[in-house]
Amino acid sequence: MKNKTKIIFMGTPEFAVPSLVAINDKYGISAVVTTPDKPKGRGLKISYSAVKEKALSLDIPILQPSKLKDEEFIAEIKKIDPDIIVVIAFRILPKELYSIAKIAAFNIHGSLLPKYRGAAPINYAIINGEQITGLTSFVLGEKVDTGNILLQYHCNIDENITAGELHNQLMYQAANLSIQTIDLLISGDYTPIMQDESLATPAPKIFRENCRINWNSSQSAIHNFIRGLSPYPCAWSIIDGKQYKIVRTSKTNIKLDAGKYSIKDNRMLVGTADMAVEIIEIQPENKKNITIKEFLNGWRGQLNGTFE
Repeated sequence: MKNKTKIIFMGTPEFAVPSLVAINDKYGISAVVTTPDKPKGRGLKISYSAVKEKALSLDIPILQPSKLKDEEFIAEIKKIDPDIIVVIAFRILPKELYSIAKIAAFNIHGSLLPKYRGAAPINYAIINGEQITGLTSFVLGEKVDTGNILLQYHCNIDENITAGELHNQLMYQAANLSIQTIDLLISGDYTPIMQDESLATPAPKIFRENCRINWNSSQSAIHNFIRGLSPYPCAWSIIDGKQYKIVRTSKTNIKLDAGKYSIKDNRMLVGTADMAVEIIEIQPENKKNITIKEFLNGWRGQLNGTFE
């Protein structure tokens, strides 16, 4: 028999789905709140969020407010009378919404808060060369990502892991942390920990124009930048006026001038401020990402040149 605790789950993308499933399996979920449906693609076909797709398959009631302060929506949440509100990869909740929870409303964030507050914590942890990251569950407050900490999960960051790979790893750990946090809240035996504001760092949304590679940076900085933006939005550079997304690289002990590339024996090396990086996966303009061997099989350019 499932626990009688009333839980409302709020989320949108795939990252939130394993947590939705785990919470529903153990406790049941009274309602799911997600973003409104949107037209997508050339045919403008209506698409659902990943959370809505899963909630439909689990036969969980779904709410999709366009505005979180909408009076009718707030009234529906009050009618459900939730004990706990769980928020994972959703929008910023107004106080009049998260304060409805009788026990607490909490969020799972993809970093070890107070580090990397914002929309892109996984990306920035890798870009900045962190060796450890994790997840934080915290009580919602009025300022984004600043609430008191309930629990944290720590993990190492492999020196070659991409943001996409770390995202998938943390996605499943978020489900475990969600369950642990709900258990903790139900028990009542916990003391939230205030975040140390002196350690706070930002992780704002990433835009394409900020993803261009600066080949005058160090090998480590460029390698981290590329994997921190892979597979989306992806770091990019230009050869002969054509844009190429650099999806994956590895470090080498070979010296080349910054930005200069060399193609030999199905390898493509690019110089940095110190040692060169080797491109492992690349995405030509308007095409899918491919291995460098596949790319070089069709290469008709120079064997030595410059990335701009």
